[in-house]
Amino acid sequence: MNKRWVVNATPDEKKVSELSSRLNCNPVVANLLIQRGIENYEEALDFFNPKLEQLHNPFLMKDMDAAVERLDHAIARGERILVFGDYDVDGCSAVAVLYKYLQRFCQRGLVDYYVPDRYDEGYGVSRKGIDYAADTGISLLIITDCGIKDVDKVEYAKSKGIDIIICDHHTPGEEIPAAVAVLDPQRDDCNYPYKWLSGCGVAFKLVQAYGIKKGRPDNEVYDLLDLLCVSIASDIVPITGENRILAYYGLKQLNSNPSLGLKTIIDTLKIDKDISINDIVFKIGPRINAAGRVESGQRAVDLLVAENREKAEKIARTINNYNDERKKLDHDITEEAITKIKSEVAAESKKTTVLYNPEWHKGVVGIVASRLTESFYRPTIILTNSNGFATGSARSVEGFDLYNAISQCSEFLENYGGHKYAAGLTMKPENIEKFKEKFERIVAETIDEEMLRPQINIDAKLNLEDITPEFYEMLERFAPFGPNNTIPIFETDGVQDYFGKSQIVGKNIEHQHLKLTVVGNIETRSGANNERSGIAFGMGRLYAKISKGKQFDICYSLQENLFMGRNDIQMIIRDIRFPDEEL
Repeated sequence: MNKRWVVNATPDEKKVSELSSRLNCNPVVANLLIQRGIENYEEALDFFNPKLEQLHNPFLMKDMDAAVERLDHAIARGERILVFGDYDVDGCSAVAVLYKYLQRFCQRGLVDYYVPDRYDEGYGVSRKGIDYAADTGISLLIITDCGIKDVDKVEYAKSKGIDIIICDHHTPGEEIPAAVAVLDPQRDDCNYPYKWLSGCGVAFKLVQAYGIKKGRPDNEVYDLLDLLCVSIASDIVPITGENRILAYYGLKQLNSNPSLGLKTIIDTLKIDKDISINDIVFKIGPRINAAGRVESGQRAVDLLVAENREKAEKIARTINNYNDERKKLDHDITEEAITKIKSEVAAESKKTTVLYNPEWHKGVVGIVASRLTESFYRPTIILTNSNGFATGSARSVEGFDLYNAISQCSEFLENYGGHKYAAGLTMKPENIEKFKEKFERIVAETIDEEMLRPQINIDAKLNLEDITPEFYEMLERFAPFGPNNTIPIFETDGVQDYFGKSQIVGKNIEHQHLKLTVVGNIETRSGANNERSGIAFGMGRLYAKISKGKQFDICYSLQENLFMGRNDIQMIIRDIRFPDEEL
């Protein structure tokens, strides 16, 4: 499938020139900064030199005073406190942050944690969890990464004599729960300067505020940044502003002095280089998530708060086994779903994919929906059976508001929630076909055909001679990368294999890669050394055209490549386009 190349709009040339001059950098670097909202020298210095002192005062968050006062009161009186969190990485990390911190101030046994069962209790605050709190003498329940819409559950807890503090980051409903304190920067009435904290980030702000009130050393809070960084990366929140500072220092700690639980996961993975955001997203996070997907998120928290190495290693091995099981489920269900799609009549003409199989594992339907969206590039919903209902996950394509389309089919749903690109939904099995028909019609009527082609967002056009060690060093200072601060993608047009050095690599003929050595357009090159190398994974099929000396366009990111003691800057090719061929 041909991809759309969309080059970001170039900022005002005068601004680019001025910032480039002040920073003494390539104008492309200044362009990248301005695209990220960094428009002057002082802001650039802050961006390139993140400091913990730049974090916002937690008391700027709505209800923070009330939350800290109630928490302080509970600790002073020796009340029993229960930390309740969602079963994903963000929720488990948030529970671990609060539990580890509060243990320092509470008498042994007075603080506990609870993670609901995905299959028995479902997402959000559960009555079973509240009943557990009441039965064990809990008087203060701190809810993390969920709760903002659980108005009735908060009332139920109050009827049991339990006070609640909510630490959430999701969009509130029309009514805010009547808890003692509701911490959520997404509240309309919350003036907190940064709106995109993870659920763990909100929990972190609570303990930061408590530490400030009690005059505690900053390092007691900052010691938890490795856990917070894992949540930021895994929950795919923007790595901008405060999140970028927290992730920057969290990665430092993860690489130098991680908590025992995280170190055990790292050791199990045998990661022998500096851990990056990508390592968290694709290696560490999935193992923490696997506990909640296959068995119980409680096991993940057990590991994250572990203080005994032998116990931690045992849990880590178990969770690794869960992840292996998760990967097999993911693979098998994805293959089954692909076969089902290809067997459907007129499948190619459809704008959506909606599949239901009551036997599919609930814990991986979100992953399967994501994989199918990548493969067929259209809004996708994967459903399975849960307690007699069809429930599952939805994923969208670039630019299309999936949540809005689902909301227009709400008459067939028991409940739903989410945002533009991802959602969860539940319906009666007998409503699946009616929902499927209307959802297809709504999407077909509203989606732009261009959205049904994969899109590559390109930051800027770049000349090959601009790829220098100095340029790459500046790019590295943009890290850590993530949403809203992605690894820069560049486009260079009119390159060619002028010297015939490119070659096919890879033993599997179906997955052969292209090792490129190219130069810029011969007609326009200024004589500068602009021969550069790169790797195009899975594009070996294009070798025949490239080896004939045809000019082509490339889009790519840059990566340092250490090989046989030599350090080179390598292009990681994202796509290749031959301008004389129809797209």
